[in-house]
This record gives sequence, C-alpha cells and structure tokens, in this order.
Amino acid sequence: MKKLIETIKNIFKIEELRKRILYTLGLLLIYRFGSFVVIPGINPEALGALSQQVEGNGLIGLLNIFSGGAFANASIFALGVMPYISASIVIQLLGIVVPYFQKLQKEGESGRRKMNQWTRYLTIVVLLLQAPAYLANLHAQLPDAAFVLGRSSFLFTFSATVVLIAGTMFVMWLGEKITDKGIGNGVSLIIMVGIVARLPHALLAEINTRFTESTGGLVMLVVEIVMWFLVFMATIALVQAVRKVPVQYAKRIVGNKQYGGVRQYIPLKINAANVMPIIFAQALMFFPMLFGKFEATQGLAATFSNYLGFWYNFVFALLVIAFTYFYTAITVNPNMMAEDMKRNGGFIPGVKPGKKTVDYIDTIMTRITLPGSIFLAIVAILPAFASKLGINHQFALFYGGTSLLILVGVVLDTLKQIESYLLLRHYDGLMKTGRIKGRS
Repeated sequence: MKKLIETIKNIFKIEELRKRILYTLGLLLIYRFGSFVVIPGINPEALGALSQQVEGNGLIGLLNIFSGGAFANASIFALGVMPYISASIVIQLLGIVVPYFQKLQKEGESGRRKMNQWTRYLTIVVLLLQAPAYLANLHAQLPDAAFVLGRSSFLFTFSATVVLIAGTMFVMWLGEKITDKGIGNGVSLIIMVGIVARLPHALLAEINTRFTESTGGLVMLVVEIVMWFLVFMATIALVQAVRKVPVQYAKRIVGNKQYGGVRQYIPLKINAANVMPIIFAQALMFFPMLFGKFEATQGLAATFSNYLGFWYNFVFALLVIAFTYFYTAITVNPNMMAEDMKRNGGFIPGVKPGKKTVDYIDTIMTRITLPGSIFLAIVAILPAFASKLGINHQFALFYGGTSLLILVGVVLDTLKQIESYLLLRHYDGLMKTGRIKGRS
C-alpha cells in the first residue's frame, strides 16, 4: 500500500502527466454526463420498456454496454462510437484495394489526416443508416405517451436523427482530443468507461440471481468469481505474450568507446493487433440489425442478433481471426524492421540480411499469429458458453469476450504510457519488479 501511495504521488508530481490525466478524466466525465441526457421529445419516465428489451437481448445488451447505458437511456450518445469504428474498418479495407487510399497510407502524416477526414465523412453516412434504425426501435418498444410530439411526428424523427448524429460526432471528437492532449487512446478509453460503468449493475444482477433463485448461492458465486479471475489472467497472458527474435549487432570502435557487439531481442507480440480485431469484428456483427425491418432479411437479422446462437458465434470467431491477421499485417512491417537492423549493423544469427531477414520475420509472425488469433476468438465467444452454464446474461458479457479484452488491452496500454512518463523522470515504474509490457 505504501508503494502504491508513493507511485500516485510521483504521478502527480510530473506536471505534464498530471495535466494529461486531469484533462482525460474531465472529457470522460463529460461523456458520462451526456449518456444520461435523453433525446429531446422523449419522456424519460416512459423508458422502462426499452430497458426491458435491452436486458432481454444479448446483442442489444452488448451495444448498451459499449455505450455505457446510453442505448437504454435513449440518450443523445445512444449510438456511441461504433459508427466511427465501422467507418474506420471500411476505410482500412479500402486501403488494400483502392489505389487512392493506398497512396494516402504512404504519405505519412498528411495522408493520415486525409484518411481521418474520409473516415469522418463515412461515419456520417453510417449514422444516416443507424440513427433511423435506432429511432424505429424506439417507436416499436415505447408507448405513445413516451413521445411528446407524437409517435409519427416528422419533426421528432428529423430532429432526433440530427441529435443522434451530432452526439456521435461529439463523442468521436472527445476521443480524438483525449488521444492528442490526454493519456491513452481516446476512442478505446470511451468504450472502456462505458463497460466499467455497467459492470457493478451486472455483478449485482448475478448476485441477486444466485441468492434469490436458489441456484447455488454463495458457493457458485465464489466459483464464478474464481473462474472469471482465471479468464482475466489468461487474457493478460495473451495480450502480453511475445516471441523474442535474437539480433546481433556488429562491434564498432568510436574513439575510446566500443559500441555494439551485444545480442539484443526483437519482441514480436503473439497478439500484435491487441484489442482492435475484437472491436472491428463486433462492429461488423451489428450491421445485420440494420435490415431487421425488411421482411426479406428478417431471418438473417434474427440469426445474427442471438449472441448465444451457433452461427453468430461461428461467424464472430472467423471475423476475429481474419481481422487479427489483417491488423497485424498493417501494424507489423518486416521490411522496415529489416532495413532498421541493416542500417544499424544488426543481423539475426544464421539469417542473411535483406530479403532473407524479411522472409524470416514474416514467417515467424505468420506462425505466432495463428495460435494468438484462435485463442483470441475463443475468449471472444466465452460469454455464450458462460450463459449456457447458467450465468446471468448481463454478467456473462463480462465473463470474457469483447468487454474483458477491451478492459485488459486499454488498461495495459494506458498504464504503459503512464509508466513511460515515470521512467523518463527517473521515478520507479508502476510494477515492483520489471516493467509493464503493453502494446509497443
């Protein structure tokens, strides 16, 4: 405890870090406040039916968790940042097949700004589809008394659509500001805060189930918590696991000093894509819900709205595996690694510099990504198995899957950044032994 208090004091002694943390907390507080602001034209006292629908639907319940309860509150932030993530997926896929976007990816910072601008435009297009779908769900679930201007009022539909679009764009702006001037990745932190906000409610629901329905009582609750802890530890191991590739540097004499001549390691992460594949895959799984109101596609929407169903989990696992490979290919560049080693006089023992080194690193990444992606997919579909074993569906969503992976990944990344500030100012790190190995 003394070590923890001393570390917290050291964090707030660093002025830049203190300002970044307070700035981040302030923007997250604004986001949480907006999650309780109801869309103008809806009576907040008549939202009980919507809450019951959210609690009884696994996929919509998951969307409600991502939005921090804003979905069930009919809030101005009800759609959260998922439309932005969906647009990001499309833009990154276009970067593979469209020459214009391929060129932007190679232009450095200016190209990144242009791609971000295209992502914002596409986010508005996605919102023009999702906002009316959300309002149609409100019309189906809420009684007539919930709508101040009337159920079929064009003025309400138009104004609510504009409000939902503006709300999501504002949340997206908050995320970008946190990334630029705060600590951690802004969009990921916003999702994480929404998840943490729903965790106490889910845990209380599980406790209530165990003690009121005579389904095991305290013993089963303790078993569930222990299993949850083990899954948590396995997820941390997945996020932090690395394959060390030895690199030997040539010996150089500069003046009276010797440089190089030592063996170092390149840490290749088994899950180099971290939490992004699970977010991307989950965003795509929401698309079939858009077609639920069309008679020809109602069956498809119903199939992919059941998060306990076989086809939902099968397709979800395949998407996680595919996006793991896709995002790893984007973030890990063997050509750049080989060029950096060659420039600094380094080489992998037994491997020729140049193309042989590129092929060697690429082969290792392909081999270690396969088990990493499969394990990631297993963790992603664990909530379905937890529900089948009798765990309350609200708590089951935290028993693995998207929620747990986002919590672990985002917390480790944020702590990694905080620790870098501490070590830069010659303070001790957050861990008593070793350093936090977050995403590089």
